Amino acid sequence: MSENSLPLQNKVAIVTGASRGIGAAIAENLARRGAKVAITFTSNSSIDATEQLVKKIKGFGTSADAIKIQADLRDVSSAKHIVDATVQAFGSTIHILVNNAGYAGPLKPIGTITMEDYNSMFDVNVRGVFFMTEAIVPHLPKKEKENGGRIINFGSVAGRLGFLQQPVYCASKAAIEGFTRCWAAELGPHSHTVNQINPGAVDTDMLKGVLSDEIIQFAKKTTPFENRIGLPSDIAEIVAFLAEDRSRWITGQVISASGGLAMY
Repeated sequence: MSENSLPLQNKVAIVTGASRGIGAAIAENLARRGAKVAITFTSNSSIDATEQLVKKIKGFGTSADAIKIQADLRDVSSAKHIVDATVQAFGSTIHILVNNAGYAGPLKPIGTITMEDYNSMFDVNVRGVFFMTEAIVPHLPKKEKENGGRIINFGSVAGRLGFLQQPVYCASKAAIEGFTRCWAAELGPHSHTVNQINPGAVDTDMLKGVLSDEIIQFAKKTTPFENRIGLPSDIAEIVAFLAEDRSRWITGQVISASGGLAMY
């Protein structure tokens, strides 16, 4: 895209869990549209990948920019840390929040799931989304000055389909739909939209770490569109649309981004 055709020029975005996979694809896609992106990551093992992504974005030669922020969303203070670092780097207005970070954990049958398993998933997938959104609201654009903000949550088709040995993960992703609809109603009068994307199987390290190759092959065969699993870029394009002003009449919606694996 040229400098004169950047729909997100001068917009500031936070993308959680963006060191690799879907999050990295989202951060890069938003930046290619001109956004300044705060990329969050958790573990030290992700530092190099995140630094490379920031370097890549800074090299686009447009209004795009990026910073990296290390923060663990299981820590309730991390949301304020992320927002404060973003404001310090890019100014007091934050236009886009992508609540992408998530944790799936290993498959476990009922009766073997521990309190630690439960907390690990709900702390990141539910509590992290809640407090990130709460922290960003005071920094969303003011209605009288510019177009409203965009909050894009990530659920999963698992939240509706139900997968064997993933009850806590499925429940945590289903909970996000309640947030999405309530926040859409509450923030809509201020011109902010809140939507949700439910990916199906996507070719990421997390998918391979949770599902066996046999299950992944089954997912490919049962996905109507091209009998394949998704690519991070497939999801990033949907996020980009929801982040731009052209999506302003869409709010409170849950989009199945699954190649037809789940049809709502």
